Order: sequence, then structure tokens, then C-alpha cells
Amino acid sequence: MRGTSVPAYEYLCDQCACRFERRQKMSDAAIDQCPECGGRVKRLISGGTGAITKGASQGPEPMCGTGGCCGGGMCNRSLN
Repeated sequence: MRGTSVPAYEYLCDQCACRFERRQKMSDAAIDQCPECGGRVKRLISGGTGAITKGASQGPEPMCGTGGCCGGGMCNRSLN
């Protein structure tokens, strides 16, 4: 039996600027207290890693960030 993957969430303290990460189930309540100073924290939004697949690619490799255009629409460039 395979283990369940638990996402990591990043937090930032409003008082001491401590930045930390916790692995939590998606159904768990967000952490609201800094482990360093006890101050209020907010959960940060991160881009994550995206989809990871095994085997051959189903299409062309994205070229975002390399100056080219992958045609995926993320960079708002057209294929023309």
C-alpha cells in the first residue's frame, strides 16, 4: 500500500517575519500562531510544483522563461 501525499504549506509571521513550512492535510485547519514568537501568521500562496508525470511527454516541452513560446497561453504570446 502506498502512503498518502500531504502538501506542504508555507507561513509568514506578521510580528517577527519568521517564515516556516508545515506538511498538513488539505482538510486541516490553517496554522494561526508562529512557533518562534507566538505572533499571528498567514499562509502564503505558492506556485507549487505542478503536475509530475512518468514516461514520455504528451506534447512539446514548455519554453516559458527561455524567450520562446510554448503556445500554452500563460505568457500571453500568440503562436503567429
